[in-house]
Amino acid sequence: MDILSPSPARRHFLKTIVAAGAASLGCPLLAAGPEPKIKVGMDNFAVRALGWKAPQLIDFAASIRCDTLFISDLDAYESLEEPYLRDIKAKADAAGLALYVGSWSICPTSNVFKNKWGTAGEHIALGLRVARALGSPVFRAVLGNMADRKSEGGIRARIADTVKVLKASRSRVLDSGIKLSIENHGGDMHSWELVDLVEEAGPDFVGVNIDSGNAAWTLEDPHDVLENLGKFTNCSSLRDEMIWETPDGAAVQWTAVGEGLIDWPRYVARWRQLCPAVPIQIETISGSLKMFPYKTEEFWKHYDKHPEALAHFEALAKKGHALEPIKLAPGADKEFQKSEITRSIKYLRETLGLGEKG
Repeated sequence: MDILSPSPARRHFLKTIVAAGAASLGCPLLAAGPEPKIKVGMDNFAVRALGWKAPQLIDFAASIRCDTLFISDLDAYESLEEPYLRDIKAKADAAGLALYVGSWSICPTSNVFKNKWGTAGEHIALGLRVARALGSPVFRAVLGNMADRKSEGGIRARIADTVKVLKASRSRVLDSGIKLSIENHGGDMHSWELVDLVEEAGPDFVGVNIDSGNAAWTLEDPHDVLENLGKFTNCSSLRDEMIWETPDGAAVQWTAVGEGLIDWPRYVARWRQLCPAVPIQIETISGSLKMFPYKTEEFWKHYDKHPEALAHFEALAKKGHALEPIKLAPGADKEFQKSEITRSIKYLRETLGLGEKG
């Protein structure tokens, strides 16, 4: 037998020995096969103008070849009764979609908290029930928005109120097998403030829904926010953004994925290291422009100034350029939103090679 040209059986034996040896030496890249694909999906807020309920959302997400669908508000379900939810899960399963479930504020003192779903604790209990019925590993909730930074006691008081609610629900959450996911939402918390919330409440049952677009609303580089929140991340609502300098600070305008300042190959490479099992879900809100006059003293009365973080944000702003305001004709927002999310998912799949539906 020519040992320089081993038989197929011998080649298989040698590969097995090498892989086993690599694993015993702690070399996972040698021991393992190809890296698993990172799933891609959409947040239903990306197509908010269409007013679709869960069945239509499932059909659309499947049509643009998503792996997951994040339904981030409970109003998207025509019923919260178990038979209806079972039908929705069956439809999603048939379409090859994993569902993620979310809702809104669970901070009873936030300016955006509503008692539509009962108390904050009752809201969490309802969200857990829906998540369990739909097979979602998480229930996403938020604290509030940037207006809460100006409330009595500031954002730290609202964080304390939210932590109290979370701790009161700890046993219920752990019993459900679902993890809570708190978002950096609408400029409410810097990434380091959200880390404090998770660690104070308990990372055994509370994680993070990371929003790369909202990163800029607390004057942070989205890459820094991923670095801070990645190890806690269990859900996502991502988008790209353009940032540019203004006389008194900076302007931020959200864009479709691949059309802003995020270095997506770098972002995904770090994602793969920090939270590879979490899908990259896109929530396009393109055209939303906001000004941040952070060069004025008044601005820092409500935000936490970390010089290094601000320097990274300013470096991004120097790279950016002003975008023309997006002006849509009446009724054109529906097709625009569909186009933005479709283009974003296509970029993730075809340019970055993400997604299980190759």
